[in-house]
Amino acid sequence: MTLRLGYGTNGLTDLRLDDALGLLADLGYDGVGLTLDHMHLDPLGPDLADRTRRVARRLTGLGLGVTVETGARYVLDSRRKHGPSLLDPDPDARAARVALLLRAVDVAADLGAHAVHCFSGVVPPATGAAAGRDVMWQRLAEALGPVLDAAAGAGVPLAVEPEPGHLLATLADFHHLRALLGDPEPLGLTLDIGHCQCLEPASPVDCVKEAAPWLRHVQIEDMRRGVHEHLPFGDGEIDFPPVLEALAATGYTGLTVVELPRHSHAGPEMARTSIDFLRRATGTTNGSAPC
Repeated sequence: MTLRLGYGTNGLTDLRLDDALGLLADLGYDGVGLTLDHMHLDPLGPDLADRTRRVARRLTGLGLGVTVETGARYVLDSRRKHGPSLLDPDPDARAARVALLLRAVDVAADLGAHAVHCFSGVVPPATGAAAGRDVMWQRLAEALGPVLDAAAGAGVPLAVEPEPGHLLATLADFHHLRALLGDPEPLGLTLDIGHCQCLEPASPVDCVKEAAPWLRHVQIEDMRRGVHEHLPFGDGEIDFPPVLEALAATGYTGLTVVELPRHSHAGPEMARTSIDFLRRATGTTNGSAPC
């Protein structure tokens, strides 16, 4: 069984997209986590379909797989990080986020991506206690309805990521959303290994095992308990060989994407040292990791 390693373009924002993809192919990565953002494949710019076709040809020529990620910080609102979200009090603002996700599904289908990633967003500050959070969950479920319909039509799963500080922050929250939505087939999970170390009650290895039936995308980096900071491998607390072994044992066939969004200033070096680390952790010398 093999793991397919990728690197996220949100950690290569100082490079042109063509250059970033060429770098990853040269280093031996199997694919890329492509964040739709203004510096790479801008989802709001003109001629998106033509630009997407060019990227698809580039990916094919380099032999790279792809996941489409939607975590760009300021792609919709230049002054509010990750705003607006699917939980925004303003229906028009929520609709703008839904429209972005629908566009991401179209891009993913045109690229032949194996998943579209998204997250819930943070609970608005004025929200009250239990009743208010129930409203937030209903708002999230309603917003995701048309996205899941589009994902089903495109044959591209939607991989929701538990994100520290968001409404949907843990694996338990993901299962709560599944129940609210009636467990739709297109709904899958993005599992961030660092987030497991950061705040899940179970170990990263046990999180992988628990998440296995719903895994559609994996992000990976080092992290410390209780601190949401994406770290280069070796700078945190995670023991990676057993995590990677558990991941391979699930039969997951998508990409396992390194996510170091705050290290773009050293992106090429981080990409090189990251794949070297993961190869050592899996006992391999090429881009795939037999287990």
